[in-house]
Amino acid sequence: MFHAKRLQKELSKIHQGLPPGIHLVAANDFQEWQMDIEVLDENPLYHGKTYRLNFKFSSNYPIEAPEVMFIRATDRDIPMHPHIYSNGVICLDLLSSGNGWSPVQSVESVCMSIQSMLTGNTKNERPDGDDQFVLRTNRSLRNIRFVYDDPTV
Repeated sequence: MFHAKRLQKELSKIHQGLPPGIHLVAANDFQEWQMDIEVLDENPLYHGKTYRLNFKFSSNYPIEAPEVMFIRATDRDIPMHPHIYSNGVICLDLLSSGNGWSPVQSVESVCMSIQSMLTGNTKNERPDGDDQFVLRTNRSLRNIRFVYDDPTV
């Protein structure tokens, strides 16, 4: 039950306040949370828009990264980005256990990293192969292996 204790600690910190543009939507249990993020600069791709992230936690959290993806909701769409597929899957090494993930990361730090990823983007496009990827992505996010080779975004 270490993951529950860790998530309780994170939730307490979240209730004390989050960075600008990051908002807790739902955290009814220690299995799945939803967060909203906004890009706060004048980036025309995202200005005035809010996006919803869904976090799924395994019993191995924080040793294992949470599964994080964008989801559609009322007036919440999937952001256009070269590392975000149209089904909401995010290609980001930080979210990959064994690659960029570290147990010192948190829900807040993941939201901040994704917020920063959006802020720095200038390309109004999906990843190459988006249509094919979306058609065959019916497995757990943990089982998707990305190759991280685009330092330009």
